[in-house]
Amino acid sequence: MSRIGKLPITLPQGVELNISNKNVATVKGPKGILTQSIDSAITVNNDNGVLTVTRATDQKRHRAMHGLYRALLASMIKGVSEGYKTEQELVGVGYRAANKGQMLELTLGFSHNVAFELPVEIKVTTATEKGQNPKIILESADKQLLGAVAAKIRSLRKPEPYKGKGIKFTGEILRRKAGKSAGK
Repeated sequence: MSRIGKLPITLPQGVELNISNKNVATVKGPKGILTQSIDSAITVNNDNGVLTVTRATDQKRHRAMHGLYRALLASMIKGVSEGYKTEQELVGVGYRAANKGQMLELTLGFSHNVAFELPVEIKVTTATEKGQNPKIILESADKQLLGAVAAKIRSLRKPEPYKGKGIKFTGEILRRKAGKSAGK
């Protein structure tokens, strides 16, 4: 039995889960609506707000999907009730970030500014305080989409190992290299 798959999921107040006959789970909550298709070998039972995920057989493929779909449902439920948030810092002289609606304007040391359009499911805010690195704060109910967009933003200017300049996640520990040693 999958250790993750057999754990029950409790539905918070104000969150609804509907599973259609085509095995599509729809989770509605105060932060939004998320859908996920579920494999036909996996069944989801709702007993008074407590979800249990079971599999049809003990095949290796079914065992692998058991924990996967339980984790996906749990992250969807947390997303529509609490939401997910990620913060990124721009480390470097002259690096700036500004947003106008869903358009993120980044100054990253290139000859031109980088314009990055965000999906409508993601809410973006930028913060610039004196003496601090500029920050990009992304919020969404969809954990997968939020992680993909944050990784795409980071890939525009990855932190380099010598001075640490680039876009990094807040709290991320970078592996630094020693510079060139001085002459003899």
